[in-house]
Amino acid sequence: MYLKRFVYDRLLDWKNESGHSTLEVSGARQVGKTYLINKFADEHYTHKIYINLFELSGKQFLECYNQAADWKPGTKRPEHPLMDAFRLYEPDFEDSDDTVIILDEIQESSEIYNRIREFTRQFQSHFIVTGSYLGRIYDPDFRYSSGDVTKLTIYTLSFEEFLLAYDSALYARYQKLDFTASEPDTSVQLKKVYNIYCQIGGYPKVVEAYLETRAVQKAQGELVKIIDTFTNESIRYFTDVLDTRVFTQIFFSICRILNREKKGLAEDSISEELQKLVTKDYSSNISKAACNRAISWLYFSGIIGFCAKITEMDILNFKAASRCYFMDVGLANYYLTRTGTDHRVLAGTLNENYVYINLKKRQDFPQEIAFETPAFATYRGGEIDFVVQSLQSSNRYLVEVKSGKGTAGTAQKALEQGKAQKLLYLKGDTKGGVDGKIETIPIYMLERYSFS
Repeated sequence: MYLKRFVYDRLLDWKNESGHSTLEVSGARQVGKTYLINKFADEHYTHKIYINLFELSGKQFLECYNQAADWKPGTKRPEHPLMDAFRLYEPDFEDSDDTVIILDEIQESSEIYNRIREFTRQFQSHFIVTGSYLGRIYDPDFRYSSGDVTKLTIYTLSFEEFLLAYDSALYARYQKLDFTASEPDTSVQLKKVYNIYCQIGGYPKVVEAYLETRAVQKAQGELVKIIDTFTNESIRYFTDVLDTRVFTQIFFSICRILNREKKGLAEDSISEELQKLVTKDYSSNISKAACNRAISWLYFSGIIGFCAKITEMDILNFKAASRCYFMDVGLANYYLTRTGTDHRVLAGTLNENYVYINLKKRQDFPQEIAFETPAFATYRGGEIDFVVQSLQSSNRYLVEVKSGKGTAGTAQKALEQGKAQKLLYLKGDTKGGVDGKIETIPIYMLERYSFS
């Protein structure tokens, strides 16, 4: 089953750009990186070499590389060992613009990763490197190749991508909807699809399982397999994390923080807050350092994302990593449900997590909104779900996520005091509308909304 991914156009932009750079594709495990890149390569290049450094092809290529790079003092040094390595690996290799070389699971070899500059400067062939786990963040042998790499992150399917796969005719109607005049029948259908999406999320295999069976339980079964694979494979990067339970414990602790009525933390950072919860509720044997490394690992592996705090709506008082969210709503739903979250609280928390993911994507290149990460804010004793600042106009938006028809007094007070130019309500049950500086749209239309 082919699931159309909108990021495909970014791959085309990279191929057609005037500059020549290596494309580094990152993203969580099982988001479809390998499938999408190979499909792109097969459709737009005449020649393709695919090497997975985690599998046999990687072992064979490294043997070719070691042979090509071998040198004894007093003899002539190899001039182009990488070029020779590819010729040893693939005798028919031709270095041309119509050749693409894909190096998957690049984190398995610091030696190869550190040659990215040579990929960019010595070859006519195009190079794509990918990695599910950024193991290099813990390995000093990896060096950053600034200026020679174009970075691209692939996420799980967005709501729009899921909607297109679920019902292309409904997706076409969605694209034509007005933000303030939704068609009742279409809105009912879109809310239904959005609710399904919040239950299963966007991992391709999970979505495929749902589309084939139309059963949420079957889809969630695939999600459990992905979680097990991730946790089991991640353990090999640690020496002081006892077993995979530490990740589960962190996930449950994230859920309990998300479900709090107040977003402020007792500790100075999300790492400290999570470590306190994990050791209190689960295991006092887990050290603070081990817990912090596991949290960092989850972040750099694309499983969780950090959210900043803006104190008293003062953007100069910006504290990074004050909250965290899951980077897939299906993953969030799975763990929130397991913690016994009330269904009303669950809906609101999932909506907020969905908005976080969307804002996070808007901070990737080409960046649409400001700040290092999405951020929430405090103001005069209350809190605002998110603060968004447009890079196009510098307009500041207060974003409130509501599952019902409620209003947000703190955000309205901040708007009246000139702390922002607009207040955006994202609601699960609304026809939408505009009232002066206040805009209201259905939450399932967020991906079409522009922070201008």
